[in-house]
Amino acid sequence: MTIKDIARLSGYGVATVSRVLNDHPDVSEEARRRVLAVVEEQGFQPNNNAKHLKQQASTSIAIIVKGTMNLLFADLVEKLQALLREAGRDAAVYYLDEDANEVAYALQLCRERKPLGIIFLGGDLELFQAGFAPIAVPCVLLTNTAEELNFDNLSSFTTDDREAARQVVELLAGRGHRHIGLLGGNWSCSQIRLTGCREACLRLGIPFDVDRQCVPCRYSMPEAYAATKVLMEQCPSLTAIFAVSDVMALGAIRALSDMGRRVPEDISVVGYDGLVTGQYSLPRLTTVRQDTQRLAERGVEALLRGIQRRSPPVHELVPFQLIEGESVARI
Repeated sequence: MTIKDIARLSGYGVATVSRVLNDHPDVSEEARRRVLAVVEEQGFQPNNNAKHLKQQASTSIAIIVKGTMNLLFADLVEKLQALLREAGRDAAVYYLDEDANEVAYALQLCRERKPLGIIFLGGDLELFQAGFAPIAVPCVLLTNTAEELNFDNLSSFTTDDREAARQVVELLAGRGHRHIGLLGGNWSCSQIRLTGCREACLRLGIPFDVDRQCVPCRYSMPEAYAATKVLMEQCPSLTAIFAVSDVMALGAIRALSDMGRRVPEDISVVGYDGLVTGQYSLPRLTTVRQDTQRLAERGVEALLRGIQRRSPPVHELVPFQLIEGESVARI
């Protein structure tokens, strides 16, 4: 009896069976139940000696990506892998659901795969605060700041999200918009952008009711499409929408078009990330461009210094650009 036999009998792939046998968290309860039922029925015994040797031999960098449809992270992964290859390092990429506990998963990776270091793309700071302490290897968090957590093995590099959100609101206000909606993101991860938006509205005297003018959603076009319809039902008087990612902005534009709203003639839309895709959309997207090359370079530099010399953590805000496209109009 082999792992391939377990996969055939359970109806799941070898990779899923392997994750179940290694007690990985990124497996559905139904898959776990069915695989374990086959294991028990067949009396399967994993080869723990081979597993142990594989764990001991691991020397790669782990890249943990929170979310499977975030195109900004896809760009970052590509750049990180290229930089690590140049440095003679292997990288293993692990994709988690947006709602998964990335810190618990990292801890399990440390026990089973023994990576030299970990790069997190996206992260919930509450999860880091609660569970990161047992992780001993050097780590880097990209696109969120961990400075206030004060872990001596966790660096972070991120865009100045608060200032960028302020500038987006100022741009919209300068075009005459006073009814602005905020779309997308799990607020625990997008809280800084929400804060910047609220602060700018308060300073400019623009009304901003979080309960009515904000609708969270996942980082995907279909989720943003649905959330946009909810947002417009709650606030039909909106003249502008600030989406916390370009992917969401593109979903919003499609939803608005299907609702008979023209962008930007009837309603303006601003995105966040600066993806190439947004510069080929119709209309061309106004957005905050994050410097993914700089984020990747600084993240890899800090991680390798931590691995080689146990250097102290670094926390840095990376500059951004507010790119004016064609999706914002004056009213």
